[in-house]
Amino acid sequence: MEATSEELVWYFETVLPHVNERQRRVIVGATASLLGRGGKTAVAEAAGMSRNTVIRATSEVEEGVEVSDRQRVVGGGDKPAIDKQPGLLVALDELVHPSTRGNPMSMARWTSKSTYELADELVRQGYSVSAELVRRLLHQLGYSLQAPSKQKEGTQSPDRDAQFNYLNDTAVGFAKDGQPAISCHTKKKELVGEFSNGGAEWHPVGEPTRTKTHDFIDKELGRAVPYGVYDIENDECWVSVGDTADTGGFAVEAARRWWYSMGQLRFPDAHKLLITADAGGSNSHRVKLWKVELAKFAQESGLEITVCHYPPGTSKWNKIEHRMFSFISMNWRGRPLVSYRTIIELISATTTKSGLNIKAERDWNYYETGVQVSKAELAALPLFRHEFHGDWNYTVHPQPLK
Repeated sequence: MEATSEELVWYFETVLPHVNERQRRVIVGATASLLGRGGKTAVAEAAGMSRNTVIRATSEVEEGVEVSDRQRVVGGGDKPAIDKQPGLLVALDELVHPSTRGNPMSMARWTSKSTYELADELVRQGYSVSAELVRRLLHQLGYSLQAPSKQKEGTQSPDRDAQFNYLNDTAVGFAKDGQPAISCHTKKKELVGEFSNGGAEWHPVGEPTRTKTHDFIDKELGRAVPYGVYDIENDECWVSVGDTADTGGFAVEAARRWWYSMGQLRFPDAHKLLITADAGGSNSHRVKLWKVELAKFAQESGLEITVCHYPPGTSKWNKIEHRMFSFISMNWRGRPLVSYRTIIELISATTTKSGLNIKAERDWNYYETGVQVSKAELAALPLFRHEFHGDWNYTVHPQPLK
């Protein structure tokens, strides 16, 4: 076969862009073999490929090529970076662990450091990495980076990262001692009745669920107030569904019901409890009633209750948001929440691949709003403030302090 270099260049420029990697090897190998002496060099120059690649491709063709969807030979391709650079994965995990947002025992983990910062630090340690490689390795480790729009939380406390570290260390300590740690939060209030709910579900064509045109609150049914308690270690949840107000009393009652219904069965030898909670809402570190009710719960249960709050403006990092409430929202999307029974059944039926287990119950109690707690009453509580940010971290003892 005779062909000029210009013809070969035209041929490969016409054909190769339309085929995959395996097919390119077959084409160049077959062409080089057909050209005979000097064919490998001519093909390498015309196709813009290395001569060694053309030599290997020619050998594959001459030995016989089987029809296959595989593009590379078995074992082909570059080795993973973590294989070529032992210790890389461990070094990366050590870098992000101190700034892990929320509780490190959770299956989902977040980091506030950017991939560029992490890559620069790893390069300083002697590793060869890029920001893109760091991103892939973070996913492999179970981390994820939030979108830039979610990173800007406005004015931040200078002790925010230090508080995350303190919360993490406290949670790890409880886990090592076999003591329970829970994450608490209130889901947004939901209209009860024949109202449209975001999302869609499968129905026969032309037979959608019909709902009210306007979302005016039903005065008889009102709004449902779901308050969740998430057992971090066991991936179990309790949800109290109230119908009055989200108060400190309602929040502590949900934790109380979790303890007597689920917690003490899981932790029969527990003598203390860690609660991680937002800095706002009914379980805010500023809500006096929350602390008064916690003291009552500690007294009756005999538990020493430690509370660590997430720093202000970081509620999205609360594990219960990502490990429970997000799945509840997905489970009932497109379904009108026509009654409290429907809400409780949909919450209880929510599961995940990790084995999430949820128990839900209607809380029929009435919770009065605007309850005043005097400074003297607050000062009399058996509450010990920690040395580091005692406003965010404190322990309520089951017996009055002496």
